[in-house]
Amino acid sequence: MKPDARLTTGPIGRTLLMFSLPVLGSNILQSLNASINSIWVGRFLGEAALTATSNANIILFFLLGVVFGISMANTILIGQAIGARDIDEARRVVGTGTTFFVALSVLAAALGYIFTPDILDAMQTPADAAPLAVSYLRIIFIALPFMYFYNFVMMTLRGAGDSRTPFYFMLMSAVLDVVLNPILIFGVGPIPALGIAGSALATLIAQLTSLAAMIVTLYRRKHFLLLHRTQLGLLIPDTAILRALVAKGLPMGLQMVVISSSAIVMMSLVNAYGSQTTAAYGVASQLWTYVQMPALAVGASVSSMVAQNVGAGLWARVSRITQVGLLFNVAMTGALVALIYLFNRHSLGLFLGDDGVAIEIAQHVNRVVLWSFILFGFTIVVFGTVRATGAVMAPLVILFISMWVIRLPFAWLLGPHIGAESIWWSFPLGSIVSVVLAFAYYRFGNWKSSHILPTMPHAEAVGQAADTSMGTPCEDAATDPVR
Repeated sequence: MKPDARLTTGPIGRTLLMFSLPVLGSNILQSLNASINSIWVGRFLGEAALTATSNANIILFFLLGVVFGISMANTILIGQAIGARDIDEARRVVGTGTTFFVALSVLAAALGYIFTPDILDAMQTPADAAPLAVSYLRIIFIALPFMYFYNFVMMTLRGAGDSRTPFYFMLMSAVLDVVLNPILIFGVGPIPALGIAGSALATLIAQLTSLAAMIVTLYRRKHFLLLHRTQLGLLIPDTAILRALVAKGLPMGLQMVVISSSAIVMMSLVNAYGSQTTAAYGVASQLWTYVQMPALAVGASVSSMVAQNVGAGLWARVSRITQVGLLFNVAMTGALVALIYLFNRHSLGLFLGDDGVAIEIAQHVNRVVLWSFILFGFTIVVFGTVRATGAVMAPLVILFISMWVIRLPFAWLLGPHIGAESIWWSFPLGSIVSVVLAFAYYRFGNWKSSHILPTMPHAEAVGQAADTSMGTPCEDAATDPVR
């Protein structure tokens, strides 16, 4: 299987759309899978079991967030190498990344398994939920190496220009998890009822099966990035690549820490206004998760495309990719925002039932906040472009300013004067600040001169920007780098 050059040739609009849709599908599958599993646990095992999984999932989110940035750095390194037609360098990244992710995941799993009770005690997990949480989380820690390595392989394929294969195996994993949950929780035939441990075991089996099937499939396809016996020496970590994965990956991982920590503080501010306001905010924020998905998918796809085009020196295409990504954000995020505005009460009623007061509050929250996610989507797309060159500190600083310097102080300081309105209006304010700063950095910053690897300088600009139409890609052998 040869390198896929579609990310550096052909019409940008169609290429970006076809690359983004599987990424979006993967994000939706992950959220739906988690929601369905929570329904099984909450409805049939009780509140203590649901509390146990909620506490465990917070830890899992943090652990996956730690490697998110490193996975993105891996994607960018591979994308730039492939754009520069340096397949040997791409394989060196795969070799170093494989060793690093395996070592990191095994260490995290071993420490987590041993100290599970201590971690849950530190979180002040309720006493009735603690034994259940220990059982659940220890199995999740056993599954962690497979989760980490699955994420690594998925991001490697995206860096190589393939977002469909990860989607297919994410679908396989989600279906397996959903099917196995009730079987292992309640037991069927010779399979005993495992309760909450069965839910965690379903995740373990689904992840392991999907990962194994994906690797077997890639070897059958003879994927060009796979390492064979003669290339096992590439598993010895390359110091420069390892340093880049950590130095560039940590700031991107810290972006998730900034977002999640600000969300925790914001929830504490909301709690002060009573249970109905908290319920309204909680349901509205569930809808916001899905509203943000298109922008996150487009932003990730923009990063993969830009990385390859930076490696190839196609800077005119980089600008066009950014422009098309911004247009897609308006179309996709805007459509979801309009849909929720149109069916505001009906969508909230699915979660809040007959609680009229909470629904009224949630409707108002949506009216104030929803439109600002279009602006935040612009920020995500611009971040996708600049980080693909290795410029990772500016997005982190911009997010910190918009959330911790602007949004949270606004909500806290104006709370005594205008009540919960200070919280709702802090979201548009933060989005406005972040998009202004992001565009300012995109226009005036030095991101084009950034390098993710000192030994991988950007190629000189060549060629012209491709057509941004949605038509069929041009099959021009003269401009196809893999022919």
